[in-house]
Amino acid sequence: MIDLYYWPTPNGWKISIFLEEAGLAYNTIPINIGKGDQFEPEFLKIGPNNRMPVIVDHDGPGGKTVSLMESGAILIYLAEKTGKFLPEDPLKRYDVLQWLMWQMGGIGPMCGQAHHFRQYAPEKIDYAVDRYTNEVGRLYRVLDKQLLGKDYVCGDYSIADMAIFPWVILYERQGQKLEDTPDMQRWIDRMKERPAVRAGVDHKKEWRRPPEEMDEETRSVMFGAKQFAKR
Repeated sequence: MIDLYYWPTPNGWKISIFLEEAGLAYNTIPINIGKGDQFEPEFLKIGPNNRMPVIVDHDGPGGKTVSLMESGAILIYLAEKTGKFLPEDPLKRYDVLQWLMWQMGGIGPMCGQAHHFRQYAPEKIDYAVDRYTNEVGRLYRVLDKQLLGKDYVCGDYSIADMAIFPWVILYERQGQKLEDTPDMQRWIDRMKERPAVRAGVDHKKEWRRPPEEMDEETRSVMFGAKQFAKR
């Protein structure tokens, strides 16, 4: 059994999508990032960066328990555990891994910054809004070009698709229009047709609250003094 420490955000969806696609049994443990569950000592033992998702696999290699933080590392682990969604052929494997790293180091953080300055920042800073909106637009065009003539990011469906998709479905929050990236739009539509993708994104969706419902206490937990307190 796998314990999934989770909140319904793009990084959380990556893992719930994989678990649904692979048909793995898992137990969901809520980490309410608005209330500060990510700072609790018990969680910090397995997630020292105070970020979810984290998994604890009670049937890891050699029958040992394994805990992992960082969604990219979790996807690689689960792919290797199941033998699914990460090619064995070295060239194809590294193609998937480079696009996974592109998500982890590029489009994920940039979309996150666009979300923050467009939706969550207490005051509008035009420079920040323009910078991150434009950078997300550039990354969308990179992805659109990669998808030309392909059903999925690396040809066959893989963990690269699972990592990228949860971020780009929030394109409106990022100030983007899908008609500007038609191959990407077709890929998004194709992803939405997969039952496991829909189940992964919908997983515990009743926990999620829109930005406009964020109060000052939640804002402090996620973005203010509580977030940066010494631990």
